[in-house]
Amino acid sequence: MPLYSENFEKPEIAMRGHFERHVPSDNMARFYHLEIQPTLFGYWSLRRSWGRIGTRGRDRYETFATVGEALAASRRLEAEKCRRGYVRLPEQLDLPLASGA
Repeated sequence: MPLYSENFEKPEIAMRGHFERHVPSDNMARFYHLEIQPTLFGYWSLRRSWGRIGTRGRDRYETFATVGEALAASRRLEAEKCRRGYVRLPEQLDLPLASGA
């Protein structure tokens, strides 16, 4: 299943994918996050974030001329991470915290 759809109508909305890998025997808990969004100059940016869960991690940005190139790069990275044992998590909603209980 591809990480992103090439048929989208609102390019101002970022496309995201979040992956995690847990290996308790090695005390390993890592995340990998992919995000595609348009730049101010008409290009497309692929942001990759990775690190230990609970930390800010590291970021790397790549810029592409077309959204198709950015999608191809994200699919390649998704396949690589899945081969290494990462699991894609469902999208998480940013819901407001309940006030009082």
